[in-house]
Amino acid sequence: MYYVYMLRSISQPDQTHIGFSRDLKKRLAAHNSGQSSHTSKYKPWMLATYLAFSDKAQALSLEKYLKSHSGKAFANKRLWPTD
Repeated sequence: MYYVYMLRSISQPDQTHIGFSRDLKKRLAAHNSGQSSHTSKYKPWMLATYLAFSDKAQALSLEKYLKSHSGKAFANKRLWPTD
């Protein structure tokens, strides 16, 4: 499976991250251990939402879309959990 995931910083909840991975548990652990320079300053992270795909191209396409202006608007309205 291929995963598109959405993370929210626990220490700074206004910070979010959208990514792609083949191994979701391992990737979350990598973010939380500081292995990603882009996300290390906002750790720890919690998994907010993920979507699983059997097709890699579809997953990558969704990740790219969610990082676009219109994709961010869609994600804010439909995918980010409201606490």
